Amino acid sequence: MKKLSKVIALVIVLAMVASFAACGKSTEVKLIDIELTSEQYAFGVDKAQPELLADTNAFIAKIMEDGTFDEICNKYFGDGEPTAVYSAKLDPSKDQLVVATNAEFAPFEYKEGDAFYGIDMEIAALLAEELGLELVINDMQFDSVCLSVGEHKCDIAMAGLTINEERTKSVTFTDSYYEASQKIIVMADDTTFDECKDAAAIEEILKGYDASTSIGYQNGTTGQYYVLGDAGWGFDGFAVTGKGYVSGALAVQDLINGNISAVVIDAAPAARIVENFNAKA
Repeated sequence: MKKLSKVIALVIVLAMVASFAACGKSTEVKLIDIELTSEQYAFGVDKAQPELLADTNAFIAKIMEDGTFDEICNKYFGDGEPTAVYSAKLDPSKDQLVVATNAEFAPFEYKEGDAFYGIDMEIAALLAEELGLELVINDMQFDSVCLSVGEHKCDIAMAGLTINEERTKSVTFTDSYYEASQKIIVMADDTTFDECKDAAAIEEILKGYDASTSIGYQNGTTGQYYVLGDAGWGFDGFAVTGKGYVSGALAVQDLINGNISAVVIDAAPAARIVENFNAKA
């Protein structure tokens, strides 16, 4: 009985040690500051509304020239104060601009309570005002954004959209307003990519992985096509196991939980997600 008691006591001690070790495990993440791709964001307009396309392009040119776009960006990348944007209720009897977005993509679009924030959302509010229309924001999953416009359920997609030929089946893209890229997020104590100097070096490491390595991304984004490969996007992909999430934040949470090895996501949202998670660590 004494031996059994000692064994039980030892098991309890080991369990406590393991528990303490788990509690002490770092939950911080880091962004590998190397651009994996080169992309351009644009808005996706309903193909049946060429006038809206022309008006939106003229508006983009205007805010780029008069400094409005820089002022908006300063609210999210600098010391400016973000402006809340509110959606009206959809009413076909009114003159409205119906915007399709995915409010899980800060700093371009996100939500706090009933208010929308982000670069795209502030542009949407100003565009609606410019056109004399009431703004309606339809928040949905990212991979439904272009489809909803293609089905004429929304007028324009404003969701950090990378210009791509596949998406032109559903929408007509405006002129570009932002240059973007994909970056990779890993745990703070992961040194795998620390010596990498460029995208080629990161890709060489990724090519060495097999299906035993899982990499996350937000569903329907460029990150997904970069990881899995897609001829239309010009990506060969890797032999890893891809895991999709409805948002980049959920992907990073699963990274912290130890279920995936890395996350590939657009650079600006990646920086915001890393900052938010590390503030809580």
